[in-house]
Amino acid sequence: MQSEQLVATLIAELEEGKAKDILQIDVRDKTSVTDYMLIASGTSGRHVKALAHAVIEKAKESGVMPLGNEGLAVGEWALIDLDEVVVHVMQEETRSFYDLERLWQGAEQSRGQGAV
Repeated sequence: MQSEQLVATLIAELEEGKAKDILQIDVRDKTSVTDYMLIASGTSGRHVKALAHAVIEKAKESGVMPLGNEGLAVGEWALIDLDEVVVHVMQEETRSFYDLERLWQGAEQSRGQGAV
C-alpha cells in the first residue's frame, strides 16, 4: 500500500473514531525517517487508547504491520510507527504542550477529511 493511500485510510479511521483536529504533515522533504505524520487529539486517556488501537487494527487490515508503538498503556500520548506514516494521538493538553505542529511548521500541513 502506498503511503498516500495509508494516510487517507487512517484519517478516515480517526474521523470515524471521533478524533479531534486531525492534521496530516508531509515530511518527505524534511526527514528520511518517515513520509507523513498524522497528529490527532483524543478527549481522554480512554479515547486516545481506543483511537490508537483502531489505527493499529486498520493498518494491519491494510497489510501494514506496525514497527512499534508507545504510550498505549497510559493514554496521554500514543505513537504508532508504520514506517512511511507515523501517527501521534494525544490528549489536547499534551498536544498543546509539545506543539509538534510548530516543530514541523516548514512542512506541508493539511487538516482532516481525507487530506493527502
